[in-house]
Amino acid sequence: MGQHVDRFAEPAAKARRAMVREIVAGGGLTDPAWRAAFEEVPRHLFVPYYFTGRFTGRTGGYERLWCEDPHPVKRERWLRGAYRDEPLATRLRDGELLSSSSQPSLMALMLHALEVTDGDTALEIGAGTGYNAALLCHRLGDAAVTTVDLDPEITESARTHLATAGHRPTVITGDGARGCPERAPFDCVIATCTLPSIPLEWPAQCHHGARIVAPLSTGIIVLRVRHDAEGRGAEGRFLRTSAFFVPLRGGAHPLEGRAGGLPRGAIENDLFRFLLSLTAGSLDPREALSLWEREHRPGRNRFGVTLSGDRQWAWLDDPEGPYVWPLGQFGG
Repeated sequence: MGQHVDRFAEPAAKARRAMVREIVAGGGLTDPAWRAAFEEVPRHLFVPYYFTGRFTGRTGGYERLWCEDPHPVKRERWLRGAYRDEPLATRLRDGELLSSSSQPSLMALMLHALEVTDGDTALEIGAGTGYNAALLCHRLGDAAVTTVDLDPEITESARTHLATAGHRPTVITGDGARGCPERAPFDCVIATCTLPSIPLEWPAQCHHGARIVAPLSTGIIVLRVRHDAEGRGAEGRFLRTSAFFVPLRGGAHPLEGRAGGLPRGAIENDLFRFLLSLTAGSLDPREALSLWEREHRPGRNRFGVTLSGDRQWAWLDDPEGPYVWPLGQFGG
């Protein structure tokens, strides 16, 4: 197979440098190795087409931008959009978002939170377009990266995009909630889909001291794996930032049906919605509101999660403190 010739290489490199400057100006990419990855990995090769929420008048919905559009103005819009610091919708079905390319600055934040070092092995849950796996490959090497997705169309597409960009990590079609035991143990796990709880298989497939970074509720949890008397566990806190991802397995968002009868000011508050989502199935919505007000509207970074044995629980301030509640067994 001949080598891929990227006819957008020069304008893409310019747009990529501008995107990186924007992320750096916002306080991101402080690690030179990750900055180099974002400067050199061509995001546009992973999004040959994507959808915008623009009303076209013809379809009454999304507009599709793609690299082979016969109109040069639309091709320019496609390339410019590929390097905006924004998430891009890449797969839709009946108007429902199935897959996306995450916002680059948020990807940078999550990758930095992994605290990788040379020689580490990484498991990615949710292959998406393959762009995040390519960034991991740039930092750790192709052989160190495994990415898993349940949808064979997504894994095949990610594999193709990765090869076009010159990377060949291990791409597996399977249930990401089960991890990837045949490639374990790992030094870090990163998920790019929202979870209802942390699958217990993930820390079980990690070295002691490994990092797990994953969207949970509407935040990002950063866990450190530890070996204890009950086996492999993990504990950590949420980052301050909000995060919204496609749910794993296309599951319902935990806020659905939870906000009825609550004051509008609380429902519209991002931090309360985080608490409401995190306590789904454990706290009545009005109890959650009472807790939130009593504790002076706590930010995400005051919350954390602990896994020990076959149990896991979320907490406010202290894993052994007065405010703790169970997180449901994954898939249960």
